[in-house]
Amino acid sequence: MENTFLTSSIKQFEYYKSLGDKTFNQLTNEDLHWQLHEHHNSISIIVKHIVGNMLSRWTNFLTEDGEKEWRHRDSEFMDTFKTKSDLIESWNKGWCCLFDALKPLKNEDLERIIYIRNQGHTVTEAINRQLAHYSYHVGQIVLIGTIIKKENWQSLSIPKGDSIKYNTDKFSKDKGRRHFIDDL
Repeated sequence: MENTFLTSSIKQFEYYKSLGDKTFNQLTNEDLHWQLHEHHNSISIIVKHIVGNMLSRWTNFLTEDGEKEWRHRDSEFMDTFKTKSDLIESWNKGWCCLFDALKPLKNEDLERIIYIRNQGHTVTEAINRQLAHYSYHVGQIVLIGTIIKKENWQSLSIPKGDSIKYNTDKFSKDKGRRHFIDDL
């Protein structure tokens, strides 16, 4: 049972990263900058914000406040990515920072106190906070992708109308331990 929370959290973060990756694969550079309305964020802006948050929160995670002095959150909401590859490179840099901070953690670290904006959190609370934050924004990215692609969107889960077929296939196999995020 050692590190089950950490293992599960890492798998969840990997899952949400994969949803973003699969969305980007379906979109053009122009699509990544599309906005429903001038006051709404594009995928590009959402990515910039997520990456800014990741770099701030996960750099020196156990030893420094998660809101770094060098972070300029308001500038994260200005669209500055020029190319799709620049966006993806930044996206991967943020996730790399997160995984580099999470993977060395041990069970005994989970109750340590870290700070975000000078507010104490256990490591468990901080991980849950960021998991909720990133899943919220990845959901926005996927939704925007579905709006842009319309009928050309390739579903990232069970497509509408295919639940019976999907479940029939799943229940035709022997029971076994499968990670639940495969079936969302």
